[in-house]
Amino acid sequence: MSEFRHSVSGLLHQLSGSLHLLGSARIRSYQRNMAVVRSISTSTVHVADNKASCGRIELNPWDLLHLQIGYIQKGFVFGTPMQDKDTLIRHLRASLSDALRHFPPLAGRLATTRHEEDDAISFFVDCNDAGALFVHAAADGVTVSDIVETGYVPSVVHSCFALNGVRNYEGVDNPLLGIQVTDLVDGIFLGCSMNHVVADGTSFWHFLNSWSEISRGSINLSKPPVFRRWFPDGMDIPIRIPRTCIDVERCNEDMVQPSTRERIFHFSKETIAKLKAEANAEIGTDKISSLQALLSHVWRSVIRNRSFDPNKETKYLIVVGARQRLRELPGDYFGNAIMDTSLTMEPKELTEQGIGNTAWRMNRMIAAVTGESLKNWLQSWPASPNFVTISHVDSLVTISSPRFDMYGNDFGWGKPVAIRGGSSNKVNGMLTLFSGAEAGSIDVEMCLSPETLQAVANDEEFMDTVTN
Repeated sequence: MSEFRHSVSGLLHQLSGSLHLLGSARIRSYQRNMAVVRSISTSTVHVADNKASCGRIELNPWDLLHLQIGYIQKGFVFGTPMQDKDTLIRHLRASLSDALRHFPPLAGRLATTRHEEDDAISFFVDCNDAGALFVHAAADGVTVSDIVETGYVPSVVHSCFALNGVRNYEGVDNPLLGIQVTDLVDGIFLGCSMNHVVADGTSFWHFLNSWSEISRGSINLSKPPVFRRWFPDGMDIPIRIPRTCIDVERCNEDMVQPSTRERIFHFSKETIAKLKAEANAEIGTDKISSLQALLSHVWRSVIRNRSFDPNKETKYLIVVGARQRLRELPGDYFGNAIMDTSLTMEPKELTEQGIGNTAWRMNRMIAAVTGESLKNWLQSWPASPNFVTISHVDSLVTISSPRFDMYGNDFGWGKPVAIRGGSSNKVNGMLTLFSGAEAGSIDVEMCLSPETLQAVANDEEFMDTVTN
């Protein structure tokens, strides 16, 4: 094992005391909220056919960018399945093993190579079938309605996910995939945690769509994944990162964050169409998309209800996909293929003009991300590596996409009642997009300070567009 891995392990041991205290604080919070989630069993799930190994997967800048943040966490709320809970757990564990046969990297671990000659490190995915984590738990006294009816996300939801608090670089010692099935009084919560170095949102939902397909009895996948990473011509592989660039202490700055709450705001297909029409009419164009109009509407409301210096610029970060912009990427490319882009505006400009101006600026910003600009960014990254970090900022950040197939995940007993996210990477200003249960609708999860979130909920102009 490389020296870097030992140094990371040493750091984790040093942090274990504070992590324990944070975990205890979370548990006390759950108790005050409604219940403690107790573990029933923990097991390791291996690939059903260990011949299905893909060996070693080199990582490109899109993957390495996420080393210092937490796992992707999304989960399903289901009503009571037809099977009893023991039968259900056995079925899900067995179908997960079958799914890993098609997605062997998720049963592997991150690995590192130390390059002594230039004091650098390279990372890769070792498809060694060390296994995925599978947890069966119970949230005594918690019902489906406790989780979905108020719109506010109760803190008990956070404990329905495995691998809480684990950073992606810690995938050298931790599973890259963690599944937790939590019994509710009248249903289950199925939470999935996936290492963000291995997959982005598109790949995350590709796996869940495939697992649910297998759970329903399918033998062959409708969309087999492609694991080989894409690199621009001439890029040295593996990518060597100077050890001085791997700041594992900095990536834990976000362990203690200002108090936040999360609430889901639901927007119907009809409301979104009206916002799109309004935005395009204001500018005299037809190029503004439904999502750009909605995000501009949300941004304006948050700014109206947040304490901001009116003369200080505010920033909105949006994650843009690369798959549709680079012909070289296969449709079922499994990995990361995303890049952040940002729009900066003055609060006064945001609030005093209609949504059209903001939406048009957003449209132009996103249109500027081209295949050529993506290639240029990839080419330049190894010379000056930088990493995504999660810290308290005054900007807004949008992650996920309502275009992902979320409610189509039927594991054999019906579609989910709701989709919820975990605690990973949650900071003040984080907006998570979910598809709504009704076709064409969108759910926006806002993670904001309690004061700002309450002010948004009291904003009549905004709430008139929200469907309860």
